[in-house]
Amino acid sequence: MSLPDKGVLRKRVLGRLKSGTAATDEEIYKAIDEVILEEGHFCYGTLEQKKELRKRIFDSIRGLDILEDFLKDDAVTEIMVTGDSGIFLERNGRAVRADAAFSGEEEIYRLIDQIIAPMNRMVNESSPVADTFLPDGSRVNIVLPPVSLSGPVLTIRKFPKEGMTIKRLVELGEFPVELADVLSCLVQGRYSILVSGATNSGKSSLLNALSEFFLPDERIITIEDSAELKFFHVDNLVRLQTRNPNVEGRNEVTMDELIRTSLRMRPDRIIVGEVRGKEAISMIQAFSTGHHGSLSSIHANSCPDALRRLETMVLMGMDMPLRAVQGLIGSSVDILIHLGRLPSGSRKIMQISEVRGVNRDGYEIVPLFSYKMIPGEEGRLQAEGILGKTERMSEYGLYEKYRKAMERFGVG
Repeated sequence: MSLPDKGVLRKRVLGRLKSGTAATDEEIYKAIDEVILEEGHFCYGTLEQKKELRKRIFDSIRGLDILEDFLKDDAVTEIMVTGDSGIFLERNGRAVRADAAFSGEEEIYRLIDQIIAPMNRMVNESSPVADTFLPDGSRVNIVLPPVSLSGPVLTIRKFPKEGMTIKRLVELGEFPVELADVLSCLVQGRYSILVSGATNSGKSSLLNALSEFFLPDERIITIEDSAELKFFHVDNLVRLQTRNPNVEGRNEVTMDELIRTSLRMRPDRIIVGEVRGKEAISMIQAFSTGHHGSLSSIHANSCPDALRRLETMVLMGMDMPLRAVQGLIGSSVDILIHLGRLPSGSRKIMQISEVRGVNRDGYEIVPLFSYKMIPGEEGRLQAEGILGKTERMSEYGLYEKYRKAMERFGVG
């Protein structure tokens, strides 16, 4: 005979706790031990099995149940729960099925309630989609039936506890170490940078890493839908986040409003975590009105596609001729960095391009670096040209550093 179901024991433990989940860890463990000891008179189980059961019951009360071990595993970057289909984990860029599984959808719904409750959020059949965060900063997306045909879906995106750094990205092979000085010159030279890529290509990670090059006396304002940017070494930092409308459809705070508000907060740089809609016009106007060196990201398939998507978003928010939109974008965005993933799952900087303005054929985009696949070898990022607009680099005393950095790539 095996030990009783974890869910049954969990209910008995909670029944013994006067303050429920507000109890201390010691009180919870004491109640668990008492219940397991009582059940031990009727059920058989090894000491190791009882220790594991003790841990699982505690995790289901204080933590995220069977997901707790995956949250503590630094190698896991994404946790995906898809109804009764199982749990999938992303490790090293690849999704694999976990050995563990919930006993049924009831456990998943209970876990979702546990996640949502402290955030004063609501998710149910009438409002089946929600985004929130765990105490450690991990981002949580929840989708319930009837929108989801696969039962309750829970997706947790984890972020490095210490924040992403240039050194860490180099170690992960996203770009060669020689590129760090080039990126440093571009950021400190206050070139406005737009990072593009597909979902989970590492856009937020790169924005976090580039923040290392901000100067100590700069005032940085970040604007996001979901707070993923963590600039640990920035002192004068203001973080703004949008707010969804309440159940009455009111009190929404949009990205567009936050960008316009940020202009009245004396920013040196404005960092828009990801531009997705008509707020693009406010972002572009901010980039072109003295806030050089601002950064943002966008979903796109290439550097040229990033600009095409950006102009579409601008036209969503303002009725103006396409050529005027292109002129505004061409004078506001200086550098495009496109990220991608190889078949192996590893993230790479695939291309860095300079936007030199607009001509009769559209944007003048000049590739500076491109990732080249080499038969029989691992591909590498190769230099294709040098920066054309170097006035700002010279103005900030960075031209010599930039020139030496490019010489390491065989370009000078």
